[in-house]
Amino acid sequence: MVTGVVAADQALKEIVTSAIERGQREPVIAGIELVNVRNSGVAFGQLQDGGVILIVVIALAVAALLAYFARHAGRRLMWLPTGMLLGGALGNVIDRVREGAVVDFVKLPYWPAFNAADVSITFGVIVLLLVMEKDDGARSPT
Repeated sequence: MVTGVVAADQALKEIVTSAIERGQREPVIAGIELVNVRNSGVAFGQLQDGGVILIVVIALAVAALLAYFARHAGRRLMWLPTGMLLGGALGNVIDRVREGAVVDFVKLPYWPAFNAADVSITFGVIVLLLVMEKDDGARSPT
């Protein structure tokens, strides 16, 4: 799962950055645009140019995820959200190492630009909540 997310994210970023110049916008359909922008912060541009603080926040988040996974590895399907979250995090970390910022390429109306890694992280959180809820429900008396 992790390698698939990283590979898809990096391939899409390469396609977009080679086809669209930085700062350019290309309409796709009904308000959705392909863009070529950089985000030096985290979600929604928070901690822009955060430097060491940003690295510490990312490292703590990944460490917390790995610790949670290690403690709950026996839960059914726990590998799925963990793979989605780690793959998304690694896809964006690769950008930070290579470019100093994350490459974002999808722009929706009234929403900050994002990328495939961000989508994987978002759905990873949703799936994690579902896995946790399903497991907790199985233990609760009805």
